[in-house]
Amino acid sequence: MPGKRLKKLTPQQERDLDIEIGFLECVVLRDPTYVDALLVLGDSYTRRGRFEEGLNVDKQLSRLRPADAPAHYNLACSYSLTGRFESAAEALNRALDLGYRDFDWLAKDPDLARLRKHSLYKKIRARIKAMAIEVL
Repeated sequence: MPGKRLKKLTPQQERDLDIEIGFLECVVLRDPTYVDALLVLGDSYTRRGRFEEGLNVDKQLSRLRPADAPAHYNLACSYSLTGRFESAAEALNRALDLGYRDFDWLAKDPDLARLRKHSLYKKIRARIKAMAIEVL
């Protein structure tokens, strides 16, 4: 999700997040299409450093909302966090195709830091520059 940041949690924050995750897992188990619960669960997994589980949630969200730019952006973040750079670039390009335009956040989002260091990002950066010029 846009805005998610990886920072050190206190032991209390970890416990609280684990309780939240447990609750949300039960909610999603009952209704795997409950988008709002999935959004929070995916973010919570990422904040807890459970990137593979966050990736699975983001895959599910992108299937449930195939035309939703933020869903594909979040998927790109999860792929980047798990080191799947080709998939991250593909998901990010899909997000751009669908209208994602928060270029400032994209350039500094810590979840995309590893992708930005990868050679695949050069084409994405060139595409973003061209799109930014069109927006002006």
